[in-house]
Amino acid sequence: MTSFASVTLEVPDPAAADAFYQAFGLGAVVNVRASDAPTTGFRGFALSLVVSQPGNVDAFIDAALDAGATTLKPATKGFWGYGGVVRTPDGTICKIATSNKKDTGPAAQHLDQVALLLGVADVKASKRFYADRGLAVAKSFGGKYVEFETSSAVTLALYPRRALAKDTGVSQEGAGSHRIVLGGGAGSFTDLDGFVWEAASV
Repeated sequence: MTSFASVTLEVPDPAAADAFYQAFGLGAVVNVRASDAPTTGFRGFALSLVVSQPGNVDAFIDAALDAGATTLKPATKGFWGYGGVVRTPDGTICKIATSNKKDTGPAAQHLDQVALLLGVADVKASKRFYADRGLAVAKSFGGKYVEFETSSAVTLALYPRRALAKDTGVSQEGAGSHRIVLGGGAGSFTDLDGFVWEAASV
């Protein structure tokens, strides 16, 4: 089985970005490297951070804002739980959420799960594309959501681009580089929506 192994964000200032992600608590999850590839608007992806309680959501958001992030959606309660969305200084969108509505312990920057959400034009077509390259599907909900099995600390999932933009509080319009590179065991290729993959380093 081919697996999804790593996330590398392409940023104008790797040192600053690395310092941000260390402070934010994602230093062990994402890699950064230099790039000034042109990009505008929505870059077609988001990082989803799932935590265990509302206090942990606030802890991550506070750490992000203190390190230079901006708010896209303030943390609020919903029928599904509690969460908010921030944009990092390099432009990456991060959603932090929990399905629990009450704290059960002290707040902490502790992650339960991280998912890379790719906003794609056609979820079913992209699912077939990735399945043809050896990625095993873990969950699939028609044209709305697909999640792949992974050996990484990060889960890979597909969402409709329009739905992902709406969920994170931005316009779906965007052009240029996605400014992200995915690493895996299927070699180097570019998917249907222009997301670039490279062979993961062992």
